[in-house]
Amino acid sequence: MWEAAERFHGLTYIATEVREEGIAAGLKGFWMNYFASRIAPVGPVGALVVESTFFYYAPTRVRRAIPDAWSLATPADIIAARYRGMDRALRATYSDIAAPVFAEGAALVRAALQGCDPIGRLLYSGWASLGWPDEPHMALWHGCTLLREYRSGNHLIAVCAEGLDGIESIVSHVAVGGAPRNWIRDEAGWTTEDEAGAVIRLQARGWLDEQGTATSECHAGRGRIEAMTDALDFPLWERLGEQSGQRLFDLLSELVAGLPPDDQLDWEQIYKN
Repeated sequence: MWEAAERFHGLTYIATEVREEGIAAGLKGFWMNYFASRIAPVGPVGALVVESTFFYYAPTRVRRAIPDAWSLATPADIIAARYRGMDRALRATYSDIAAPVFAEGAALVRAALQGCDPIGRLLYSGWASLGWPDEPHMALWHGCTLLREYRSGNHLIAVCAEGLDGIESIVSHVAVGGAPRNWIRDEAGWTTEDEAGAVIRLQARGWLDEQGTATSECHAGRGRIEAMTDALDFPLWERLGEQSGQRLFDLLSELVAGLPPDDQLDWEQIYKN
């Protein structure tokens, strides 16, 4: 279910229409669009707030975008640009934007979200404070955004409970085969020195051996993170129920089947090609 909702939401980061609208609103480049548009519902916050919420990314990457973004566009303008871009992107992607699948999916997502607890989930709370779009295709995307940010908040809680900082989180994730190593620098923006420091700390706690390879404790720790994330996420699906949950999964799977590969979910496929 996470993957199906993530793929539908994730068109946000693939579609050129979204970046075009962000640039038209005044933002510069991919990363400023990414950080500013995702945090905008929370308000024009400082870099530290973004760093703590987007823990996966190096502070230097965040600080090249925040707070400068707020001098170029207001949060309200950035949010409006994201919705305009997604409307354009969805219309370009799906030939029948009025198909019943969008309305049914949006209703099911909205029902699932009734089980969400906003405490400790900053990005979810920000997006949940916005009104639901009237058009079904946009309502479904909005709902999948809420699902995505709810789970991201749960994952952050689990990472913190395990005692990892941002760079330790991505280095250990790479060590267990969850992502390619070049993401540490190319995607997340950490330096070679940052990575080396994280390796030393993870070796000290027994998560990496002398060669930097993941130990059984690393695999167990990453397993605990995923298990806690799932456990925190589960009440909303339990409340929705198995039948409705299966129906939503089927609808989302149908909608995402024709989408381009997602670089987060499909990185192994992308690298092989």
